[in-house]
Amino acid sequence: MNAWFLAAGITAAVVAAIHAVAGGRDVVRPLLAADLADEPRRVLHAVWHMVTADLTLAAAALMWLAWGNRPGGGTIAWLLVAHFVAYSGVFLVVSLAASWSKPLVRLPQWMLLLPVAVLAGIGAA
Repeated sequence: MNAWFLAAGITAAVVAAIHAVAGGRDVVRPLLAADLADEPRRVLHAVWHMVTADLTLAAAALMWLAWGNRPGGGTIAWLLVAHFVAYSGVFLVVSLAASWSKPLVRLPQWMLLLPVAVLAGIGAA
């Protein structure tokens, strides 16, 4: 068993749960109540659920990798590392582009996503 992949998978599952529960309350509800045209509002709602599915499937893939030497597992692992680095990078860029005080704390999602990449990277190395 690869404990690094297991830790990455568990962390990713926690991130997915936080996204679904806290994000649903703090982001999706206000988004759906916003004064936006119906089509962009529905697209953003769908994208929200796509990210939920994506995070959940990534967590499952990392846990699957943890339980044995899988064919193509190294490639899958590095793709998942890139996936979480990209998600972290997006939040860092968006945070730093905002003219807020303490932007890295205002959108802290990168702090949840980056550890998954680090754990998975160590497991893949």
